[in-house]
Amino acid sequence: MTRQSNTCMAHAIADQLRAEGTPFAVATVVRTLASTAAKPGMKALVLGNGDFADGWLGGGCVTAAVKKAAIVAIKTGKATLVCLRPEELLADIEDAAEDGMVQVVYNGCPSKGSMDIFVEPVKPQPELLVFGSGPVASALLRISSSFGFSLVLCGEIEHAIADRQYASLMEMDSAALTDVDRYVVVATQGKGDVATLTAALKMGATYIAFVGSRRKFASFEDKLTNAGVSAKKIATVRSPAGVQINAVTPDEIALSIMAEIIQTRRTAGQQRGTDDAC
Repeated sequence: MTRQSNTCMAHAIADQLRAEGTPFAVATVVRTLASTAAKPGMKALVLGNGDFADGWLGGGCVTAAVKKAAIVAIKTGKATLVCLRPEELLADIEDAAEDGMVQVVYNGCPSKGSMDIFVEPVKPQPELLVFGSGPVASALLRISSSFGFSLVLCGEIEHAIADRQYASLMEMDSAALTDVDRYVVVATQGKGDVATLTAALKMGATYIAFVGSRRKFASFEDKLTNAGVSAKKIATVRSPAGVQINAVTPDEIALSIMAEIIQTRRTAGQQRGTDDAC
């Protein structure tokens, strides 16, 4: 098989992983010294459990180092440079590892070659799932289209700005939902509120908000409990949705919700970074 066909296959596998919402890392050899099996430009795709989905970069020392780096990169979302060196060259590069973005690894292979491998995580876009068919749902999809979310609509909006659209809960239930960082907004505004909230609370989500007053949402709590939703999950719903900016129009309400989603997303990312440093 030619190098070009190998590259095409790698692209196809990467596209498939993205479509499935599967996080992975791309490991690329960027520099070699002395004798090494892999050469600059060679790549491998590594899954979150360390398995190689495609590609080959060398023997046991290289493979183990890349697996470990890929697992960490996918978990943290941060790229890293893996520098494999024979023992006599370790001291020359160890100071570079102090910034946390460089990992220096001992290469115990008999060839005593040196390799620098850039490991970059590829995580699926976070998903914004909007339930509803009214002006707020439409405005939210329009406003959020430039913020790096995969947009999903469960509702009937003509010419909606969405990557995927389902006409009803029943249609969405029959589709395979990927395991992604999901943000959910229930903007059904009186049309199937309880059923939609029940479905939303039973799926994995980082953020769930209800477009409606706090009193209105409180009136649904008994029905949600009877539907099998735990009190702990019910308490996670943001109601009313959005940060307080005295919003009145659908666009203003959508803006306030988007601000709260971004705030939640960035705060979660900072918390993960703090946890990783501990």
